[in-house]
Amino acid sequence: MAAQIASGEIQVGRRIPSASQLADIYGVSQRTAAEAVRILKERGLVRGVPGRGVFVLRTPDDGE
Repeated sequence: MAAQIASGEIQVGRRIPSASQLADIYGVSQRTAAEAVRILKERGLVRGVPGRGVFVLRTPDDGE
């Protein structure tokens, strides 16, 4: 997902798929998908908005 954000495939301000959707897309468990989202949040790339979803804040090279 970080690579898709970096490439611009998923643009700043856009909502990313839910953890359950990511699990289906990538063929992984929901727990694994949720951990991936947690890591993106930890890196400051995305932010969760209660009741709305998780949104891209910046690309990996915007401030690292």
